[in-house]
Amino acid sequence: MINRSNENQFKLVSNYSPSGDQPQAIETLVDNIEGGEKAQILMGATGTGKTYTMSQVIARVNKPTLVIAHNKTLAGQLYSEFKEFFPENAVEYFVSYYDYYQPEAYVPSSDTYIEKDSSVNDEIDKLRHSATSALLERNDVIVVASVSCIYGLGSPKEYSDSVVSLRPGQEISRDELLNALVDIQFERNDIDFQRGRFRVRGDVVEVFPASRDEHAFRVEFFGDEIDRIREIESLTGKVLGDVEHLAIFPATHFVTNDDHMEMAIAKIQAELEEQLKVFEAEGKLLEAQRLKQRTDYDIEMLREMGYTNGVENYSRHMDGRSEGEPPYTLLDFFPEDFLIMIDESHMTMGQIKGMYNGDRSRKEMLVNYGFRLPSALDNRPLRREEFESHIHQIVYVSATPGDYEMEQTDTIVEQIIRPTGLLDPEVEVRPTMGQMDDLLEEITVRAEKGERTFITTLTKKMAEDLTDYLKEMGVKVKYMHSDIKTLERTEIIRDLRLGVFDVLIGINLLREGIDVPEVSLVAILDADKEGFLRNERGLIQTIGRAARNSEGHVIMYADKITESMRKAIDETARRRQIQMAYNEKHGIVPQTIKKEIRDLISVTKVVTQDKEEVIDFHALNKEERKAMIRKLEGQMQEAAEVLDFELAAQIRDMVIELKNL
Repeated sequence: MINRSNENQFKLVSNYSPSGDQPQAIETLVDNIEGGEKAQILMGATGTGKTYTMSQVIARVNKPTLVIAHNKTLAGQLYSEFKEFFPENAVEYFVSYYDYYQPEAYVPSSDTYIEKDSSVNDEIDKLRHSATSALLERNDVIVVASVSCIYGLGSPKEYSDSVVSLRPGQEISRDELLNALVDIQFERNDIDFQRGRFRVRGDVVEVFPASRDEHAFRVEFFGDEIDRIREIESLTGKVLGDVEHLAIFPATHFVTNDDHMEMAIAKIQAELEEQLKVFEAEGKLLEAQRLKQRTDYDIEMLREMGYTNGVENYSRHMDGRSEGEPPYTLLDFFPEDFLIMIDESHMTMGQIKGMYNGDRSRKEMLVNYGFRLPSALDNRPLRREEFESHIHQIVYVSATPGDYEMEQTDTIVEQIIRPTGLLDPEVEVRPTMGQMDDLLEEITVRAEKGERTFITTLTKKMAEDLTDYLKEMGVKVKYMHSDIKTLERTEIIRDLRLGVFDVLIGINLLREGIDVPEVSLVAILDADKEGFLRNERGLIQTIGRAARNSEGHVIMYADKITESMRKAIDETARRRQIQMAYNEKHGIVPQTIKKEIRDLISVTKVVTQDKEEVIDFHALNKEERKAMIRKLEGQMQEAAEVLDFELAAQIRDMVIELKNL
């Protein structure tokens, strides 16, 4: 068992001070948290520095904080920013560690069983272990996570109780330490020394913790007593210094002691017998045979090795939970008085709600056809109400909060002023009659000034047809939608910024997350067609794409003004008025954001050695493709090592696509 230190303080490091309406937002959020307010919304316009405000709040309230984002890329961006703001505190990263994941499934119509297949990213697995160990050791912890934080993780009590705690002078024999390490799923390997392994050289045991990647520990014995503990470089063995205390956390999050393991196996056997009777009574002899064969094998593996593939499907028995009881998740590793921040909450809360149902339907098929015991249904993500039961205090962060967040609280803290003085763009509505000629004229004006244009359509066909039309008119234009692969997508955005072309046409991909300061015009076609892409939130997010440029302008082409259009236009105008008044009062002149055009993915140097010579991936032979994949995997590893997980994730997607060519 390990005791958490509560003496550490968050220390925010930044070259600038809160500006605009950041000071007011920070003060209000902090006062509400310290006053016991359970839920509040930070409604911040695009580009107002919401992450900086979040950092200031965390530093002031000094609580362990969980920040949840709706995808790995966004989580990676936030992680990098928080690491810069809090270099002396524990900023951790917790996302799904699968590079590739094919869940176990069964398709009755074709009698096809799909075995679980996955590829684990070793770097992310290390960071997940770093997150859980930090949460048990200290209080100054920020964990940036994706929605995978609501999936089952194993009991924090078992995890904490299994920690092997070592100090110089402690009476413990070498063999006792080796047995203890094996019990917490460490492997002995005297040659290939990696995370989660140990090696033995006489009276010296070297241990490579699961949460480290470069440094290991050398435990030196004198008889049955620890003589000295040293931190070493894992590759060279160079001694970095002596250590007074070493806490070795388990090499897996699913860990249990021998007594609990025997109890779990007994429960698994009892459930197996019960389910076999059900199948036999229903005449499902094939399903009964299938279930018995698989479960008997898993039980044997658990007895002999303490582990089996798919051990998480028995987590209810391993954790000692009742049927239907929620699984342990990352949230259970936090102390009770912790803070949750949901970034882009209008997207993230929808994901949290939807995870349970999708998982349940797949697992029920496996249970009904004898591939898994019914208890596998309890290896699942949390339901939304179970997630809510973990909330002590929460801040929803979004430019366009969803209905769910608005139902949870009336406390809304606005952040509208941008530190750069940039205004929300002007929005005007123009009729659809003659819209192509009108749009062409607007594009030409922007292109002559070296500015770019976004156009959003409702369908892929419209995007392609409009692209063809504009090309005929002499416009440098490209389109981007979900059929465009990752290999091309990032290059398209970079080429737009570089001025290789002037107009990008898209559908939903333009709503959020694409930051192009050169865009001064956003044109929304069929703005009056109510629906997911043209609702109030969708329109506000799309309008926000023009808010990075001092000449930002939005044209909605429509024959009537819908309720969603009216609300989006009114909200944008309201924010714009507040921003203009602030600028006038403080003598601020809006300046377009100057953002370096780096290679969005360093692979552009591989793909295009110079602008004229484009390598066609489809033209590569098998050996050339393998060489390219090796090169990309090296770049992916380099990006992960410097904590640029956004870049690493993009390169990973490219590698997957190359492998599928």
